[in-house]
Amino acid sequence: MNGVAAAVPAAPSDSAAGTAAATVDFSRNGATREMPSVDTYKNALLTNFVYPESQEKMRTALREVRARFGQKYPLVIDGREVWTDKLLPSLNPSAPDQIVGFVAEAGIPEAESAAKAARRAFQTWGRTPFEERCQLLERVAAILDRRRFELSAVEVFEVGKAWAEADGDIREAMDFCLFYAYQMRLRGNPRLTQHVPGEESYQHHWPRGVALVIAPWNFPLAILCGMVTAALVTGNTVIMKPAEPSAVLGALLMEIFEEAGVPPGVLNCLHGRGSVIGAYLVDHPDVEMIAFTGSREVGLRIWESAGKTRPGQRELKRVVCEMGGKNAIIVDSDADLDETIVDTIYSAFGYQGQKCSACSRLIVLEENYERVMQRLLAAAASLRVGNPEDPGITVGPVIDETAYRRIQEIVERGKTEATLAFQATHIPEKGYFIPPTIFTGVKPEMTLSQCEIFGPVLSVLKARDLDDAIRIANDTDYALTAGFFSRSPANIERIKAELVAGNVYVNRSCTGAVVGRHPFGGFKMSGGGTKAGDGDYLLNFLVPRVVTENIMRHGFAPEATPEYRAEFLWPPR
Repeated sequence: MNGVAAAVPAAPSDSAAGTAAATVDFSRNGATREMPSVDTYKNALLTNFVYPESQEKMRTALREVRARFGQKYPLVIDGREVWTDKLLPSLNPSAPDQIVGFVAEAGIPEAESAAKAARRAFQTWGRTPFEERCQLLERVAAILDRRRFELSAVEVFEVGKAWAEADGDIREAMDFCLFYAYQMRLRGNPRLTQHVPGEESYQHHWPRGVALVIAPWNFPLAILCGMVTAALVTGNTVIMKPAEPSAVLGALLMEIFEEAGVPPGVLNCLHGRGSVIGAYLVDHPDVEMIAFTGSREVGLRIWESAGKTRPGQRELKRVVCEMGGKNAIIVDSDADLDETIVDTIYSAFGYQGQKCSACSRLIVLEENYERVMQRLLAAAASLRVGNPEDPGITVGPVIDETAYRRIQEIVERGKTEATLAFQATHIPEKGYFIPPTIFTGVKPEMTLSQCEIFGPVLSVLKARDLDDAIRIANDTDYALTAGFFSRSPANIERIKAELVAGNVYVNRSCTGAVVGRHPFGGFKMSGGGTKAGDGDYLLNFLVPRVVTENIMRHGFAPEATPEYRAEFLWPPR
């Protein structure tokens, strides 16, 4: 889900639906809080690294993965390995002179071959019974579980995740497989719309066709696997483009799908530059839908380009677009600071602030401001920054040199706008390490308060009262996640109704969305309002269809009756 993953997964930011949201009744005597009618799905467990056995398995996996640094991985098109003249290196952000692996780089010819292969495979995969597609996802989940420590170790090296964050990403990928299989079984059969004498009317769904999946690097298996499995289980074929900084993990996911038995052409893996193959495939007439998670800049370009109808295009392109956030946590005057500080530090600096759901703005009511800041700065000083191969590290490197330089520039500019209240001093000299940084005296209109930084930088804003705090929190382009700490039932109910975000968290961290439990996604400039990890998410990959039959007639002509229910088949014969 952008995500979703980590020791507990991720969430989205703000939207202009504030007025409408305020009419929702969340009072305990008003809105009903019934349990879902079907509540049998169970999430996979997280690995507990307190136990020596788990630690030893992780250390062994780290040694084994390091021993295969430099391995080369191909493209996979129509079930065949494809090599090109160019190889893209994937670097270790903790030690950029180390190459984790190389992937073959696709160009336009390979992208065209993948589109053709996916189109051909769709003729069969779209007709494959949904139960077979569900079983494929369950086999993938089992392999992910079996290779859990290996994949976590690759995440430590390739994207700089701490042990628990890496394990959470694998857990979330498993959850997506099992949850979407579970949901497809609930939605796979035609549904009678009404009981009417003399008529049968059924609603069912057809897959859209070829789906292009463009994934981010920050949840390199969870989000990639989530978008791919949603497309596959609904009968679509997929062209999968992993993010360049996490290309090795994308190649390993392709290996896992092949081991699980995905048919040739149903899933195709293209590594390469988004500006080349991504742009080409977004415009391709054979691509019916695009599932994208990433930056606002790229997401808006995709949204715009997909809206143009091109020669040979048969369908209006569907776009599932999940982008970033400028997520705020509000601290009420009566908040429990024991939980507030712990959860804020985790929300702001977990995975180096590189989650789309990360807290980047802390809005504190002035009545409580001094107490909050004293505790916050003391807690920040306890963060350990370093190479995430060490199990005691809580803050690792940012993803690459480009991100490093961009965040450094924002920090330097912030020093001229606001007050640098805290910056960690003990950081490694080698690698892309940004020290956890806290600014105070930040105003709502400043760059620090409006720009998505995607790094370990927290801006603290002071609010006069709760009215002022809500206004500040809602005053951004984004609407992904938001949080609130309070012991006031009245204020909590007000926040539920007025805080503009796709995921609102009360008295807990604003990151860590769990598949099924916390459907994740935002609106405004955070996305199109879709929710990953929700049963309805699958509907984005389907087209609804209704077949109505008058059954009040005088019998059939048996020799003219077809052997199959043609109206429920896709693609049509």
